Amino acid sequence: ITEEFFTGEGAREAPRTVFVVGDEKQSIYSFQGADPAAFEDMRQHFRGRVEAAQQTWQPVALLRSFRSAPAILSAVDAIFAQDEARAGVTAGNDPIRHESNRMGQAGLVELWPTLKDDGADEPDPWEPPLVQEVAVRPDTRLAERIAGRIKHWLQSGEMLPARGRPVRPGDIMILVRRRNDFFEDMVRTLKQKGVPVAGTDRMVLSDQLAIMDLVALGRFALLPEDDLTLAVVLKGPLFGFDDARLFDLAHGRGKSTLWDRLKNQSREDKDFARAFKRLAALLAVVDFVSPFEFFAGVLSKGGRKQILGRLGPEANDPRDEFLARALAFERDHVPSLERFLHWLEAGAAEVKRDLEQGNNQVRVMTVHGAKGLEAPIVFLPDTCATPQAREPLLWADDGDDGPLLLWPVRKELEEQASRAARAAERRRRDEEYRRLFYVALTRAEDRLYICGWETSRGRGEGCWYDLAAAGLIELAQQVEVDFGEPEGPVQVLRIEGAQTVPAQEPKPKPGDRPVVTPLPDWASNAPAAEPAPAKPLVPSRPAEDEPVVQAPFAADARAHYRRGTAIHHLLQTLPGLPRDARAQAAKAFMARPVHDFDDAEQAEVVSETLAVLDDARFKRLFEPGALAEAPIAGLVGGYSISGQIDRLVVEDDEILIVDYKTNRSPPDREADVPAAYLHQMAVYRAALSRIFPDRPVRCALLWTQGPKLMELSESALDGAAP
Repeated sequence: ITEEFFTGEGAREAPRTVFVVGDEKQSIYSFQGADPAAFEDMRQHFRGRVEAAQQTWQPVALLRSFRSAPAILSAVDAIFAQDEARAGVTAGNDPIRHESNRMGQAGLVELWPTLKDDGADEPDPWEPPLVQEVAVRPDTRLAERIAGRIKHWLQSGEMLPARGRPVRPGDIMILVRRRNDFFEDMVRTLKQKGVPVAGTDRMVLSDQLAIMDLVALGRFALLPEDDLTLAVVLKGPLFGFDDARLFDLAHGRGKSTLWDRLKNQSREDKDFARAFKRLAALLAVVDFVSPFEFFAGVLSKGGRKQILGRLGPEANDPRDEFLARALAFERDHVPSLERFLHWLEAGAAEVKRDLEQGNNQVRVMTVHGAKGLEAPIVFLPDTCATPQAREPLLWADDGDDGPLLLWPVRKELEEQASRAARAAERRRRDEEYRRLFYVALTRAEDRLYICGWETSRGRGEGCWYDLAAAGLIELAQQVEVDFGEPEGPVQVLRIEGAQTVPAQEPKPKPGDRPVVTPLPDWASNAPAAEPAPAKPLVPSRPAEDEPVVQAPFAADARAHYRRGTAIHHLLQTLPGLPRDARAQAAKAFMARPVHDFDDAEQAEVVSETLAVLDDARFKRLFEPGALAEAPIAGLVGGYSISGQIDRLVVEDDEILIVDYKTNRSPPDREADVPAAYLHQMAVYRAALSRIFPDRPVRCALLWTQGPKLMELSESALDGAAP
């Protein structure tokens, strides 16, 4: 793109500019191809081109920080003032210096002493595990210390002087170098102490214990004869069998499957009976429900409480994500349980959660995941280990011919070229390790806590903790801090800056979510009762019993419904056809096999329908202006109604409602009309009276047998009105 920018005389006559921004100190993505040396090479390339074209080259140092308080930046400068810390962090090993845009605002940096392995002897592998021994690992103790400190802040209202407000959970970010056991311990401990935590930013769903139990239950439902899977299900949190109970069930069953044994023993044992009843209910529905419905039903019927009781609150995140994956699967695939479980396990689904915009919760993340983020309070607990990965393949620089691939099978067989290539690889790895430390340190805005734990082998050579301790020893002062532990207060190194300017909360950045405020009282109170039923009233299906309708066709209890439906359809559609075409259309319609009418029945329905349409008394009902199957909805007597009027005639001076009735032997008098019919028409009249308040509404029943039209009197309708 820029090849011709600085070429020839035209480069001076028409100046062109190139703007590049980058910070080699934050290059931490070598696994994605990032190379700070290449950035420096391109900088020198453009510098040479610009100066050769007699243009202006302006290198701009990124010194001013708008994020971190002065105390934090002074600690960063002190740490990277050491040659061993700065090597590979900046080009040419240049000094690192920062200027804060937050002068006069309070800041704090603390270096806590490391927690060490208590030296408990490893048990003999052949010794029976008869005595329960409690050994708390140092990383677990550190997670307890950090979570305890955060809980104390939230309960005591610890203030952030630079912001003039108490600490919130969303102010805190805990950064680790790797997703190791400490990562899970930290999230679990925060949840156990009741501290709001956003969970992990990445997890392999199928590796979570809660998901393993649900998958095992699904596998059992597909194949109950799988004894091992059933044993796993019974020992899981959903049923809670211990080894003794499982032994009682499985031992001495001969060739019977474990499922058959559970079925037989359920007659004699209450625990077995409860388990059998619950599993049998799942087997009864597994072939008829979707995967989401299957697992959601398990969790809603006590499964959620049982899993949380066994595995703790950290099971919430994978459980919710599991259900979300089940829904996503059903959108793109046939909802088969076998296929869903295969899809889940074969894909080894890794869940990535966006913690960039937190919901006022503590965030536990890797430094790589936190790149570009910031937080008022940052903990760095994973500081004592160094990268130890040994690459099996090496790339040696072979001059003009390009890199040469080397594969030393064993380290003791390496020759000079392989040793040089391995040393270069180790140097690049250590340089990125130190740049990662720089990124981690500069995520903090107001407070930075550096801590760590040591394994039985101690700290790694050149680890973050040693670099921080060596850099801060002269700048910091020693103070005692009480973590509420049995050992009492401990000595920590502290750098603290006082607040000398008025406190000011930084302006929210685009995309930031507001802090969640307490909900109003109405949000937690039960809503008032609805004034109308949830399901609308349908006038054609009133609460009263329908009158008995004589079936015109023998031995078919539903024939009268089919007959009535056919007549209604013909009366709806035939008026739109020319008179001479109606008979043929009616016969063709009735002759369709789907209606299942014989010739005599077809002829009777056609004859009855045409008799209505040809009767001059009903001409007004079937003129072009009349409405067929007119939908109506409204509020009548405090109830919502929804229905369809068979025939509606709207005129300037009145409204006429007609409903077809196909009863055999229709009544001759209004007094003999069933109450359900009167109620139906009264509801229609009430609704139409609200729509057309300026016109009278008349109602009539059209008995198709005869045919005859019976108008209903106002007194009869008033008595049946809602």
